[in-house]
This record gives sequence, structure tokens and C-alpha cells, in this order.
Amino acid sequence: MSNNFPGEGDMLPDVAMEGADGSVVKPSDFRGQKLVVFFYPKDMTPGCTTENVEFSEAKDEFAAANTALLGVSKDSYERHEKFIAKHDLTVPLASDSEDGGLSDALGIWAEKKMYGKTFMGMVRTTYLIDAEGKIARVWNKVKVKGHVAEVLDAAKAL
Repeated sequence: MSNNFPGEGDMLPDVAMEGADGSVVKPSDFRGQKLVVFFYPKDMTPGCTTENVEFSEAKDEFAAANTALLGVSKDSYERHEKFIAKHDLTVPLASDSEDGGLSDALGIWAEKKMYGKTFMGMVRTTYLIDAEGKIARVWNKVKVKGHVAEVLDAAKAL
């Protein structure tokens, strides 16, 4: 990550996104409690499905730690609605803007390579935000296995 992007100790940019129900969602909506914002590449893909299901399964444990959850990708809110329904997800999802969104402000909408092709995509990244809106912890290039438990431990410790 470049030093030009917010990191631990910085305020999370308060960029508006579209909720799965079409409403406006901003990080500041969660002030007064901790917040986990997890960015993932795409609805309906295996790793992203696993991550969303595991965060959904742990939602009550996060709530007990006074921690809200928010999943973010650049998928449309209509696609989010289908994803939520198909997998019984309980974590709220938000659609980041195609350009100039929160992931752009954080530097995690970036050039990726797969099978010799270069494209722009979401770098799977999780942010733990304190009750005042400051970034307390960042997990870059997340591997899904064991991730939710690690984030939950960090949220409880914060």
C-alpha cells in the first residue's frame, strides 16, 4: 500500500455507498460502535461466498463485541440482493461506486493479474474501525480460511 492512502491510525474516509436495499450507507453511520468493513472482489464467487457466509455466521459474536459488519464490493445492489437471498446472508452489503468510491480512496481498487490478463479489481482487504471512525487494524490481501475468527479476536481486544 502506498503512503498516500489511509492506514492504521487514520480516519476511515466517509464515502457514501449504496446499500443492498438501495439506501445510502456511510462509515459514519456506525460511529459509537466498532465496525469491520470487509472488501471482497465479487458476489457469487467461491471465496467471496465463503467469506460472507462466515461473517454472517459470526454476526452475533461481533454484535456481542459491539462491532458492526459491512461487506463491500463494486457489484450492483440488485446483485447483492440476489447474493443475500441465495446464501441467507445476514451481514449488510454495500455497493462501492464504479469510480471514486471508498475502495479507490483506500487504494484497494487496483490492478490485478490472472491468467496473464491485467485488469482492475478489488484487493480482498478488511478494516477494523474503532468507535470514533479511526482505522485500528488492516488486513491486506486476505486469505479467507481462518480470517473471520482472527478479525473477531481483534474486535474483542479493541
